[in-house]
Amino acid sequence: MKTVTNWINGKWVDSGVHKDSFNPATGEKIGTYADGGKQEAEQAIAAALAAFKDSDWKSNRPLRYQVLNELAHQFEVYESELVELLSLENGKIKGEAAFEFSMVAPKLRYYAAQVLTQTGRALETKPGSYSMVLTEAIGVAGIIAPWNSPIILMIRSLAPALAAGCTAVIKMPAQTAQINAKINEVFASVKSLPQGVINQFTESGSDGAALLVESKDVPTISYTGSTQTGKILMRNGAPQLKKFGFELGGKTPMLVFNDANLEAAVPALEKAITVFAGQFCMTGSRILVQRGIADALIEKLGKRLAEVKVGPASDGSSDMGPMIDRANVDRVDQVVEKAIAEGAKVLVRGGKAREGKLTVGAFYHPTLLLVTDNSMAIVQEETFGPVATVQVFDTAEEAIALANDNVYGLAASVWSTDVDLPLQVVRALDAGTVWINDWAQVNDEFEEGGYKYSGLGRLNGLGALEDFLEHKHIYHHAGVLKA
Repeated sequence: MKTVTNWINGKWVDSGVHKDSFNPATGEKIGTYADGGKQEAEQAIAAALAAFKDSDWKSNRPLRYQVLNELAHQFEVYESELVELLSLENGKIKGEAAFEFSMVAPKLRYYAAQVLTQTGRALETKPGSYSMVLTEAIGVAGIIAPWNSPIILMIRSLAPALAAGCTAVIKMPAQTAQINAKINEVFASVKSLPQGVINQFTESGSDGAALLVESKDVPTISYTGSTQTGKILMRNGAPQLKKFGFELGGKTPMLVFNDANLEAAVPALEKAITVFAGQFCMTGSRILVQRGIADALIEKLGKRLAEVKVGPASDGSSDMGPMIDRANVDRVDQVVEKAIAEGAKVLVRGGKAREGKLTVGAFYHPTLLLVTDNSMAIVQEETFGPVATVQVFDTAEEAIALANDNVYGLAASVWSTDVDLPLQVVRALDAGTVWINDWAQVNDEFEEGGYKYSGLGRLNGLGALEDFLEHKHIYHHAGVLKA
């Protein structure tokens, strides 16, 4: 198998340290990759800094518009290969892989449009005195992407960074090394892309990522991942007064009221637990249901979860693929066993695959637990697997209190056919995104991000540009024309 390498300063770079990539569904080796680190990060930062300082990239709007649109086109050219790799190396079933990929080109084109429509402000503050505010690119953007949705979550940071005029150094996770290499091929195929504007390396460790955070030449970091790691990055970047954009952990509450349409709600709740095998920051892991329909919801949802077919993406009938690796399977199972020991009632005990070919892969069947104590770890901490809890409430005020009694505030979902109640509840929830009678709807044009421990700043929409911009106030005293 050919060893895939990193893409730095318009060239393929081999670190000389080679490691293996695996299919999480079978445990089989699917390739090898050059494992990057501090040296690759240093090279990438130097290349990005030179491209930012010595070229007209930051001021050439037509070029940035062209590059973003060409990137969108070239990703579409590579669609079949990238979707196949997402299923093979990341474990997503084909529909989920295609869904992730479907968001890439539109997001790049949206930010291409923002390049040409971005505006400043100007005002004559008093006779003869003029003030204006212009935005300027902040410099080299460090992007640290996760393995759960590696293509779109990397692009979600890269697109606004390029639109703002930044150059970029991207640290990608080792769990998706083959996918990362194919993305590098896309970058290399963009003829209008200047050398050094985009640099990407794969890393199994953290030395390269640490350098991005500590370097004075990288003034902004866009990171998607765990809250714990986000705190470490912020601490390590503090001496440089680093700007951070974080999307961190989540513990999404799904509030289902007595008048909810269960025929619509239950299938969505099932997907909220099983999409990406629950390895999703917006996984609907806390189901809060009003007492009048609790028994009906538990019966319907339990039946659906028990019938979810877990299997490899190569089997077209699979409803849910594997987790990223067996270590995470063991971790999630320990969380569930601890919750049961602490008093959680088992409604559906999925767990590790225990028979047949699935036992060699990282498969975990969906699990549903009934809890009454909101302080339990299974309720408070992100599980990052296909596991959900059910809690019963009586009033809207109680539901809101339960939902908000958590350090996370990334997203929430409210289910009710009432005209006024959902909007009243939405305004009281501590969450950056709230869906009414739906789940996981994301639009390029509108911001998403977290309250509390779920993040800093916003991604998507115009707000995403802020992490990559400086605002410059210019004052001009021209005086007034004398007759």
